[in-house]
Amino acid sequence: MVAYDYDVLVVGGGIVGLATAYALVRGRPGLAVGVLEKEDFLASHQTGRNSGVIHSGVYYRPGSFKARFAVGGAAEMVEFCREHGIAYEVTGKLIVAVDREELPRLHALAQRGRENGIPVRELGAAQIGDFEPHVAGVAGLHVGSTGICDFPAVARTLAKLAEEAGAELRPATEARSVAHRADGVTVGTRRGELRAGVLVNCAGLQSDRVARLAGDDPGVRIVPFRGEYYTLAPERQGLVRGLVYPVPDPAFPFLGVHLTRGVHGEVHVGPNAVPALAREGYDWRTVRLRDVADTVAYPGTWRVARRHWRYEVGELHRSLSKRAFTAAVRRLLPEVSAGDLVPAAAGVRAQAVARDGSLLDDFAFAGFDPEARAAAPSRLVHVLNAPSPAATASLPIGREVARRALAALDAGRG
Repeated sequence: MVAYDYDVLVVGGGIVGLATAYALVRGRPGLAVGVLEKEDFLASHQTGRNSGVIHSGVYYRPGSFKARFAVGGAAEMVEFCREHGIAYEVTGKLIVAVDREELPRLHALAQRGRENGIPVRELGAAQIGDFEPHVAGVAGLHVGSTGICDFPAVARTLAKLAEEAGAELRPATEARSVAHRADGVTVGTRRGELRAGVLVNCAGLQSDRVARLAGDDPGVRIVPFRGEYYTLAPERQGLVRGLVYPVPDPAFPFLGVHLTRGVHGEVHVGPNAVPALAREGYDWRTVRLRDVADTVAYPGTWRVARRHWRYEVGELHRSLSKRAFTAAVRRLLPEVSAGDLVPAAAGVRAQAVARDGSLLDDFAFAGFDPEARAAAPSRLVHVLNAPSPAATASLPIGREVARRALAALDAGRG
């Protein structure tokens, strides 16, 4: 019998990797589970740098992973926070059309919300003020199930629960090599080799690289987009009661500059979405040549650029000009001025891009597929696209990944 260090080894200690570890040890007590995280601290990147929104699922195609996992995950996340004493609030949110050209898209969103089973209410211009007195628009959509929470606290709680159930968390341990064999997987780290029955790739910004390291062609490349935020100055936070969003452009996966009151009272404004010069590059000064070369050499990058260059020029303008950023905010919140906006921490979105330049708009999994077992089953499970709303949907995503990993483990044991 093969001696394993772990039955399942998870690469990536963000909220998705931790939710997967939690689902594994909860679903099969006694399972040997390890979590590798290359940073010194868990949840250092996308999990620790998001705006804290529990997304309702109103934007996502009915029947998609995003729609199913966000709608169910939002309710589950609220219950998880309540059960474990984590700060949260179900605030609802407004999606606001600022001109009549946006009305068909707003109505389409309302219909999509109803198809996804989400409580939505269409509002006229006068009714917007009932929710947000300082916000301007010609019509609105109120989404009742949207909320806010402290996702880093959720990640810490998931880590604690997984560890208490027997999982081993290994921060500051990077997967440097992966040998995929018939009887298991060997992962090389600077501290030596680890053997596992199944490897789960939840590496977020590095997920495509981990897949290639393991010998799999992910078919996509992670192209990093930095989301830059401001906060409202403390004396101006009263301008926003809850969450206010523009009507999104359906051709682009970003939601536009919006207003988000956090669980600690701060109001985030943003983000814009600009190409990052490093996969973990949270400002313009952070440049990693390997990351830039990977992005520039990938054909999908140039196809995205040709398709969306007008949109991206506007995003870059708002990044480099506070005046332009302020003008975008004033479409929703006319009373704001540049002096009301205080620079805040940025985040980077791990956006998977196909070679044809399409931006993956759903969560994407690869590797072992329990519904299509091969003669020689894979020992690998990859999460290749899990940007927003992955934090909202982390608990159902974790269960889905755990289901695949356990099926791969059982298939490998014959």
